[in-house]
Amino acid sequence: MSGPDLCPRPRGLRRGAALTLVFASVLVTAAATNCLPRAEPHPATPAAGPAAAAALDPREGHTTRGGDRTADEVRRAAAEAQADGESATRAAEEVVGRSGDRWGAVYDKAEYEQYADALEGRYTGVGLWVARAAGGHIQVTRVQPGGPAARAGVRAGDVLRTIDGWSADGKPVTDVVARLRGDAAGSKVAIGLGRGPLTWTRTLDRAVLGTEDVAVENLSDTVVMIRVTAFTKGSGERVRAAVRRAPAGAGILLDLRGNSGGLVAEAVTAASAFLPGGLVATYDVHGKQRALYASGGGDAARPLVVVIDGGTMSAAELLTGALQDRGRAVTVGSRTFGKGSVQMPTGLVGGSVAELTVGHYRTPSGHGLDGKGITPDLPVTEHPLEHARTVLSGLGGTS
Repeated sequence: MSGPDLCPRPRGLRRGAALTLVFASVLVTAAATNCLPRAEPHPATPAAGPAAAAALDPREGHTTRGGDRTADEVRRAAAEAQADGESATRAAEEVVGRSGDRWGAVYDKAEYEQYADALEGRYTGVGLWVARAAGGHIQVTRVQPGGPAARAGVRAGDVLRTIDGWSADGKPVTDVVARLRGDAAGSKVAIGLGRGPLTWTRTLDRAVLGTEDVAVENLSDTVVMIRVTAFTKGSGERVRAAVRRAPAGAGILLDLRGNSGGLVAEAVTAASAFLPGGLVATYDVHGKQRALYASGGGDAARPLVVVIDGGTMSAAELLTGALQDRGRAVTVGSRTFGKGSVQMPTGLVGGSVAELTVGHYRTPSGHGLDGKGITPDLPVTEHPLEHARTVLSGLGGTS
């Protein structure tokens, strides 16, 4: 299992399923968009240019600029629906669906607040990772230390049988996650569990928990693995800290498999851990060109291998593309997802928000990501970490 799905799913998923995936946080893996950074002018000297400004906080209520026809249509449809006593959110969804915006999505006020929490690296739940096991059972794959489930004695390997009396057997993981999450911290949920021949029920209080999106492991004295499952707030600095703490001469395995993306500014900060400065990516908003730069002072000499797969998306692809194009890392694994579009929030009546595509990202060499992804330097499908360690040893990071 992997990190949180932070931003909209492609059009075509029913709204409920999409939002379940958005807010499943550490419980399921899904696609994510890039969240728009503030526009920064092109600096006179790239190496001295500023790092990317913080991505738009969805709670700030920013809207798209004038001239965006879809945004105007969405706002108008929502306002007219509300005036007629109908659902403004549903009317906005219909406009977005007709627009052909694959990554467009509409949230009501409560959903967008949860979305903002996800970007901040928080979610409301009981602290379980779950997956479908043989026979259709839902199995606990990990328990978050200190969370409600851990305090109740739930262990990895337990079978999750019921949620408030509802049978989880054979049900989609997204539906299971939605029921576990509930509506608010402090609300209660009764889960039925199985462990071998034993069955029992525990009532848990949901809580606001951190998503734990950066994990660091010393695989040996000379190999440090940094796994990033999503670029939530603060994740970029945690990557930088991990690189600074790595032993002298140790190589880095940067594992971005299943990374669902998130805040572009955090991905740029992570890039700054490995680059001396310079260009990370370019992007356009309504046709106006912008650029993102790494801050100076990164470790540009330490051996680095980036591990990617088809679940590496959006902001994670932006980081991968920068390190690959700049010749800073060898990439190993399989082709990434291909999500390189820019979304901007449009505020609607009643507090609903539409996320609409307004531009696209490109790597330093000008490679467009959307629908294409990134091809690794060493394409492998089996045991990519083993291959990555072999490559790292050849770069000077002994495994």
